[in-house]
Amino acid sequence: MQIHSPAVLAAEDPAIELDRLGDEIAELSAHLDAATARLLDLIREFDARGGWNTGFRSCAAWLSWRVGLDLGAARERVRVARALGTLPLLAQTLARGELSYAKVRALTRVATPETETRLLAVGRAGTAAHVERIVRGWRRVDRLTEAREAARRHASRALHLYQDEDGMVVLRGRLEPEVGALLMQALAAARETLYQRARAEAAAAGPADPPEDAPTAAQQQADALVLLAETALHHGLDPGAPAERYQVVVHVDAPALADPDRLGSPSSRTARAFPRNRACGCGHSPCH
Repeated sequence: MQIHSPAVLAAEDPAIELDRLGDEIAELSAHLDAATARLLDLIREFDARGGWNTGFRSCAAWLSWRVGLDLGAARERVRVARALGTLPLLAQTLARGELSYAKVRALTRVATPETETRLLAVGRAGTAAHVERIVRGWRRVDRLTEAREAARRHASRALHLYQDEDGMVVLRGRLEPEVGALLMQALAAARETLYQRARAEAAAAGPADPPEDAPTAAQQQADALVLLAETALHHGLDPGAPAERYQVVVHVDAPALADPDRLGSPSSRTARAFPRNRACGCGHSPCH
């Protein structure tokens, strides 16, 4: 007689079961990160095309309404989406699920196309908390470097003026980027003012052939600078101080007054400019 032993079903090893659960969590997280990458691509395109501009103040405000995100989280999604548009390596790594959204979000605060490769290595090597610490340190270094660069640029500012052999004044200088942009904007506004004046004068004079000696672009810049200088002297540089206006005083010799033909002679007259609100000390009534 054969005796059959009852089949005993061995229970699954708890360690193996936990490993399987861990693998499933990791796999699903990678899928979520890949889906987040796709979501950010859509947000970036939607933002660039102005799809939110239907009464909302921003793309983040639209996201908060449509998706139910907290406004702060929505702003962060838009920021990361825009940043990844210029960071293809980080964008591809997130799309493949190789880097978490938390790490990518931190790295996009400091990453540039030039530093993207190095920061990607940091993201792969450390935890999310480690990446956050690296990014905070990186930002501090960036701020210090930026401050030193700004101080260096400020110290190198200069403006040189000297008189050439023919009497013309030559200018050469270096301005900080913001100051340079301000000057260029002021010159553009001055050129426009001069252009409108010329148009008004031409219209008042009636139809005529266009002048053959129209000023070149460089000459227009020079004329614009003169207008800026005249405006500064006329209105004053200190808003709280009275404007200092200048007048030209022409001194004519007594014999020249008796002989009108001599009035055209340079030796018969001199011209000096004085502030109208100051006495020049010459004793002539026009100066007072």
